[in-house]
Parts: sequence; C-alpha cells; structure tokens
Amino acid sequence: MPTSVQKTIPVQAIWKDGIFQSGRTFSKTFHFEDVNYQIQDNEGKKQLFLSYSSLLNGFESDDVFQITIYNHKRNTAELREKVLFPQQDDGLDPYRDEFNQMLLDHANEGNGIVQDRYLTITSSQEEMGIVRNQFSRMGIDLQQRLSELGSSCTPLNCRERLQMLHDFYRPGEETIYHFDFQETKRLGHDFRDYICPDSMEKNLDYLKIGKKFCRVLFIKDYASNISDKMIRELTDFDRDMMLTLTVIPMSTEKAHQLAEFKLMGAESNISNWQQKQNHRNNFSATVPFQKEQEREECREFLNDLENRDQRVFFVTLTLLHLADSLEQLDQDTDNFRAVARKRVCQLSPLTFQQLDGLNTTLPFGVNQIAANRTMTTEVLSAFMPFNVQEIHHEKGHYFGQNVISNNMIFVNEFQLQNANSFILGLSGAGKSMFAKEYMTQLRLGTDADIIIIDPEREYLPLIEQFGGEIIRVSSTSDNHINALEVRQGHDENIEKAVQRKQEFVLSLCEEIIGTGRIDAKAKSMIDRCTGKLYFQYVKNKMQGSAPTLKDLYEELKRQPEDIGKELALELELYATGSMNTFAKQTNVDIQNRLICYDILELGSDLMTVGMLVVLDNILNRINRNREDGKKTYIFIDEIYLLFLHEYSSTFLYKLWKRVRKYGGCCIGMTQNVSDILDSNTASAMISNSEFLVMLNQSPTDSQLLAQLLHIPEPQLQYITNVKAGHGLLKVGPSLVPFANEFPKDTELYKMMTTKQDEVYAQKQQRKAVK
Repeated sequence: MPTSVQKTIPVQAIWKDGIFQSGRTFSKTFHFEDVNYQIQDNEGKKQLFLSYSSLLNGFESDDVFQITIYNHKRNTAELREKVLFPQQDDGLDPYRDEFNQMLLDHANEGNGIVQDRYLTITSSQEEMGIVRNQFSRMGIDLQQRLSELGSSCTPLNCRERLQMLHDFYRPGEETIYHFDFQETKRLGHDFRDYICPDSMEKNLDYLKIGKKFCRVLFIKDYASNISDKMIRELTDFDRDMMLTLTVIPMSTEKAHQLAEFKLMGAESNISNWQQKQNHRNNFSATVPFQKEQEREECREFLNDLENRDQRVFFVTLTLLHLADSLEQLDQDTDNFRAVARKRVCQLSPLTFQQLDGLNTTLPFGVNQIAANRTMTTEVLSAFMPFNVQEIHHEKGHYFGQNVISNNMIFVNEFQLQNANSFILGLSGAGKSMFAKEYMTQLRLGTDADIIIIDPEREYLPLIEQFGGEIIRVSSTSDNHINALEVRQGHDENIEKAVQRKQEFVLSLCEEIIGTGRIDAKAKSMIDRCTGKLYFQYVKNKMQGSAPTLKDLYEELKRQPEDIGKELALELELYATGSMNTFAKQTNVDIQNRLICYDILELGSDLMTVGMLVVLDNILNRINRNREDGKKTYIFIDEIYLLFLHEYSSTFLYKLWKRVRKYGGCCIGMTQNVSDILDSNTASAMISNSEFLVMLNQSPTDSQLLAQLLHIPEPQLQYITNVKAGHGLLKVGPSLVPFANEFPKDTELYKMMTTKQDEVYAQKQQRKAVK
C-alpha cells in the first residue's frame, strides 16, 4: 500500500531520453498523429484498417505495448498566452482586440477538448544499453509503419512525458509546470514531487485526485462483431478522460496451441454429449446450437491463424474519466456504459482496484489488473484509435476550424519541410480574404516583413490602415524605384554588393534588348560602364545620389567603341524615354515592413522590366532580413501572370526552392489551377509546397488537383460547390477540411472585403459621415 501520493506513481527511475523504469520493466512513450479515418469511403477505410492490422502484426511476442487516447480541456490561460495577440500600444490595438475576440468566440464554439494519442512500448531487458537499442529500433520501425497510414510519431523525452502526467494529475495548472532534469538530479529531489497531485483518496469504485473525482472502467465483455466507431463514440465526450488498450502479443506457436486446445475442448464436449444421448438410446438427437456454434467459432479461430494472417493478443481495455463532482461522475459513467451497450459491449467500474486501474490506464507501460481478453488482429483492429486529423502547431497562425471536429486550426509554416504555400480557388471563393486574414495576423502578432505583389489593387485599404507603403509601378506613376540602387547587407562588404548589382544590371539589359542579342562584347561594355559608375559611387562612400539607368545610358554614349552607342540607343526608351520610371531616384519607402507593389497599370511593354526590378528589390529584402534573423513573407496575387514571362517564372522557381534557407515564405494565389498547371515549373512548385489552401474549385480543377496531390475521392466534396471560405487544407501530408468565415460586424472585415456591394456601401457611409 502506498504511504504517500508520490508512491502511487509506479515509476522508480527515469532517464533524460524519456525511458521510465517500473519494477523490472522499462518503457518509452511516443506521441503519434491522428489520420482522417472517419471521412473516408468504405474502400479508404478498408485500406486504413488493413494497414493498421499490419502495424499490430508487426509487434513481436515480447513487445508489450499500450495505445492511449487522452482527452483534456484546452487551458484558457495557455490559450491567451500562446494564441492571442498582446497589446503593443502602436495604434493597432483595437484591431488586435477584434481578432482576439474572434479567436475566443471560435474557441468557445468547439468543445474545447484537445485529443492526444500515445503509444507506449515496454522492455523486460535488464541492461540499459540493450533497452535503449531496442527502443531505438522499435521507434524507427514504428515511424515507418505509421507513415504508411499517413501518420507519424515523435518520441517523448523525460520532460515531455512528465509534463503529460503533470497535466493529468494537476488539471488547471498546466502553465506552471517546471522540471529541470539536471537540477533535480544534482539536488537529489524525487521527480514525482513535480507531477503528483496534492492528495488522493481511494474509495470503493472511484478515486478523488486533488479536487477531481476519477473512475476507471474496464471492458468486461464484448460482442463477436465489434464496430470501428466504438472508440470514437467513447472519446467524443466533452470530458477529461483517457482510454488505453494494453496489448500483450502472443507468439504464433502458442496461439496455434491455444486454438487447437480450444477446438479439441469443443469437439470433446460434443463427443461427451453424444455419448450420453446414445446411452439414453437417443441416437437421432441433434447437437445443441450453442455447442455447435462453439465448435464453429474454434474452427474459424484456427483458420484465421493458419490462413488469414491473424495473430492473437491479450488485451485489457480501460477507460478513466474525471469530473468535478460525484454526481457528475456517476452520470458520465452511465453515459459511457450506454455507448458500450449500444455496441453490445459491457463496461464496468473496477471495485477495490481503482488505483491499479489508474496506473494501468496512464501510459506507464504497466498492467496491474487481471482483465485480459483474447482477441485476434481483426478484432483488435476494430478498436480503431484514429478519427480525424487535427492541426495545432506551436506558435501557429489561425486558419479556420476543422469541419469534422469544429476545433481551431493553427499552422506554423516553418514546422513543415518548406514554408511555401498556394491559395487556390475560383473567383469569389475567398482567396484574397484568406490572404488578408493571414497578413493581418503577421502584422499584428509578429515582426516579420510582409511584401505583396498586387495586380488587381485589392489590398490598398488594409495596407493604408496598417501603415504600409503602397508603390504604384507604372510608366505614369509618381512612385519611382531606382533600378541601379545598391542595397548593402549588414554583414556584406561593399565590393560584393556592387558585384551582385552589376550581375543584375546585365540581366536587366538582356531583358530590355532581348535575350540572345547581347554578345560577349556587349556584356563587356555594360560591365565596364557599370563598373565606372559604381567605382565613383563607392569612392564617395555611397554618399549622394546612386547611379541610374540614365547615368548608364550617358556612360555608354561616351565610350569610343560603336557598340557603346548602339547599346545606349537600345536603352534610350527606358533611360530617357517614356518608360524611364526605373531611371529615376527612389522616392518611396522600400524599407517599410509592409510593402504593396501595385502593378495594375504596369503595361505589357514594361511588365518584364518592371517585375525584374520588383523581384530584385524583394530578393534584397530577403537577404537583408536573413542577416537580421527576421522572417519575410511574400504574397503574390494572380501568380499565373508571372509565369507568362520567362525571367519571372525562373526567378520564382529558384526562390521557391531557396527561400526557406533565408527565413522566407512565398504565398502564391491564383484562380484557375489549369492555367498554371500548363507550366511544368508551376506544377513542380505546387507539388513541392507543403502548405496548400484549396477553396472552391471547378470540377475540372478539382480533378487536376486530385491527380497532382493524390487527394482521395471522398475529400473532393470539400472543394466542390462549397461556400466562400470553406475548403481543404494540405498541411504536409495531412488533408483537413476547414471553414473560415470572418465576422462581418468588425472593422477588420470592412478593410478585408472585396465584395462590390459591401465596398460601395462603405464608400457611401464615409461620404455621409463627411
């Protein structure tokens, strides 16, 4: 009998890598991700069922393991600390209040339950080196088998494993957990002091842990035909609870012996019954149905082992749930038992074994109750632990609610293999609204730089309200960007910066004159002239005005060779002619953290040169931010326009592959997927983007996406004929249906909307106020 609450925890020793010792066994816990099982069609469910059966069959006879589903309420204080935007007193706090209120409203719409899944494996080896190697091997094997299901697993270290136990024992105190392995070891403290509850009271069929009431149920009997919905129905309750399957695989040899023994017993029972009937001269008696059924079941059991790749497991299913009062605990127990009865199963409370049941249910890797049930692989697989995928990344951005679970979706792009993304959808599907909400979160909650390429002038109200810089790029605009201006990085020497700029000027001249028309002599001439211009500029310590295209034009004219004058004539239109907007000194704030390049009036003749200059400015900003350790987000609306030009298409492809290394994230937006999938470059960029937002699609485009991204047919319903703001998110390998509707009674919505009637109504309202 334990003499303190610390001693109720059946762990004697811990290691920093998360290995726990309980008695003579060692255990390690892995956190594994959910998969979209419930939204699959019958064929999809069948494939997942078979893959899960294969995973179970992969455990050896001495690989005792536990599968645990842990439901716990989201801590409100933690939500406020990690999700809501703090006030910054920069004039934008009213917008932060609006966004925070929207997040809190959505949090209350869901059940507030976070569901985690754990798999705990145990080892009976005595040497720690062997134990650690065994767990390492099993972890690699487990990761491979889970990846076939579309899931993944992460081993928990000591601190993470203790924190999970702390959060269970001390609900409501999640944010005050503190444990330092080295410090605890140095001081000789008991690690259990950091996680144990304040008190534990044992009763006949329940426990009182701190201020919470707890009861452990176990499966007493189950039907021969188990529904794969049972686990989901039990874990769908809005309660703090934990359900655990403790599984002991049986060796194939012993399983055959057991099956043969059972069959021999059934045959013997029938033979004895027939002898008794013969002794009574009842030679025509029919074998009773119950005995005949027992024999058939034993034969089927043996056939499963021999011909259907089935294995045998000893399984203990336990379910513990917490409540604030004994009355609520009793009511919840009745509800859980009613769900089990509906599935022809029987759940019963443990009597005088509640503490043993608690330790069996928690992921310690121990089994302290004698409630084993014999199951084949097929029966055990029916206790399907998968439901729907949830995305809740640490420090993620809000992207709507999961349509199935109604839980909020938070995505941190930089936790994925690459942070690039695409927002795809028909006109009116909510692309720009989604992008503006994304930008709003970045502006209000981060210090990242935000750069927008806007071909439709959709983002101006938002940019103006957030204090951004709007740069109208056209031949008639008053905004100018000097194409030859040098932007030196903080840790970059001036010679390298100038050399990089000279390479850009050469590319610019090639685009103006025409690719293939500049030979080696022309390149040398351009390099000589730009070198002279930059030499004088560097000599003056970069004081005064930077060189311009007009200066390059004049320098080329001064050269004695004829080719210089010819090149000057080629550049004249862009240096002193009607398209000389990039030959003037920069007069806009290109260092603002929020910049919108408005290219609506950028004509086709100036498009190539204009995008070359804009993209060069963006690349300079990314390089500079990399040195500052600052993130850069680049939003490109109607990205298909850039794929029409060779240079910008090539630039985007290279940027998509390299930008993550520079702390950057590219977001492309387009309407018709078929338009950009005609480009091999664009197709490669989409298929290599880890984060995709798919809003309402045309039937043709949805089929193209299904082929490109291997989207199962049942999930296409979430991107076909759906409302604005609804669709499908692809986050890494995960596909999650979502809904993201921003509240219309907010100032943020008024800045974001592009619906013509709403924009017009706002203009009329502003006129009336004036």
